[in-house]
Amino acid sequence: MSFCSFFRGEVFQNHFEPGIYVCAKCGYELFSSCSKYAHSSPWPAFTETIHEDSVSKRPEHNRPEALKVSCGKCGNGLGHEFLNDGPKRGQSRFIFSSSLKFIPKGQGTPVSQGH
Repeated sequence: MSFCSFFRGEVFQNHFEPGIYVCAKCGYELFSSCSKYAHSSPWPAFTETIHEDSVSKRPEHNRPEALKVSCGKCGNGLGHEFLNDGPKRGQSRFIFSSSLKFIPKGQGTPVSQGH
């Protein structure tokens, strides 16, 4: 599992180039740069996934407002979804860290076919 390292600084926090974010372990498509937004946390924030099965979610112990999120293909630990904490009322916020890899627009996607 990948875990974030707050003290190293987050690579994608202020990164807003067009493209997609994929799982750093298996390359499966997770988020589009179109769903990314500026947030006060030190980690990148997204409002929705690319595919319905991009991520899997499970309740976070002792945190009813959060879900633990993993890659929907390989199970790599990605971060959390914070319920009703997005930029619009009723929208959730996904936050992730070093478990993401960015693919610039036009460079193709590594795993989208055959999942």
